[in-house]
Amino acid sequence: MRILCLQHLSFEEPAALADWAQTRGHPLRSHPLYEDEVLPSIEDFDCLFIMGGPMNIYEQAKYSWLAPEKALIREAIAWGKYVIGICLGGQLIV
Repeated sequence: MRILCLQHLSFEEPAALADWAQTRGHPLRSHPLYEDEVLPSIEDFDCLFIMGGPMNIYEQAKYSWLAPEKALIREAIAWGKYVIGICLGGQLIV
């Protein structure tokens, strides 16, 4: 199972989730939203981890990657992918 981890800040890492993935042989790739607004394709992952951050889910004007991130989350759910959100990540699952 290929895992994509969306990070909102450099220090909001997958930590124990990465350990879990590694012990089970699941490749995990982190995507720093704060550095790269181009999101991976829905076909590039089977499971999505969405990490936390101090921003609000409605701050699209301040964080231009929020709207595309929400769209990717909706698409992942529609495709039947596993989606796990931590803190802010959980709030973004709508």
